[in-house]
Amino acid sequence: MALQNRSDLAQAKRIVVKVGSSSISGANESKIDHLVDALASAHARGAEVILVSSGAIATGMPLLGFSVKPEDLSTSQALAAVGQSRLISRYQTSLERFGIVAAQVLLTSGDLEGNETRANAQSAIDRMVSLRVLPIVNENDTVATQEIRFGDNDRLAALVAVLVSADALVLLSDVDSLYNMPPTKPGAKRIDEVVFGQDLAEVEIGGSSSSVGTGGAVTKVQAARVATEAGVPVLLTSTDLVASALEGGQVGTWFAAREI
Repeated sequence: MALQNRSDLAQAKRIVVKVGSSSISGANESKIDHLVDALASAHARGAEVILVSSGAIATGMPLLGFSVKPEDLSTSQALAAVGQSRLISRYQTSLERFGIVAAQVLLTSGDLEGNETRANAQSAIDRMVSLRVLPIVNENDTVATQEIRFGDNDRLAALVAVLVSADALVLLSDVDSLYNMPPTKPGAKRIDEVVFGQDLAEVEIGGSSSSVGTGGAVTKVQAARVATEAGVPVLLTSTDLVASALEGGQVGTWFAAREI
């Protein structure tokens, strides 16, 4: 179905939701239950929900005694391998309150570039949601090299939303909306809607301020362009407001999609 505005999210049949590392790890680990509550509510009304979740490296860091995100690839890969299983376990434990089964889906950019692997990923996710499983997608950091990395899960989420022909993509962060400048600056104004093709050149868009994240507003705007160009509308809002977002509440910034 073609969603015209954020209120239509309450009737969306297939939704991709992306959450960043800083929203569900460290001091915010308890927010996993809050996120799952909202996902389970959408699932209960019959929606097919696909979660793209960062957080493997951030989850692995304290388990191996790291307080600062490492810069070298091999250590990051090791932390991702350790943290990914713990992250999925946390999600599954929370989802069991609603009788929902999670599935782990790890992808590299190469998986979505090759015709065969792309088709396999699409059919696998389609089958999961038809079985009422909730796929949890993350970049396969353990095997991805610098050359083949997505770089951030915002882009991955946009590509997954296009892959599965989602009705909408919901990008969650620590900030409630897109602003015309970093929201910490005096005079920053919330942007309610971005029409398709709108020039955002005058908007001052910043990167991630988190010590564990890799994105920020800039990667979310780029991801929104990828999704909307393919006909998938995007809502950008905070993890705290995810329940209202999935219920069609007037929250966040709505990126209208190209009509296809």
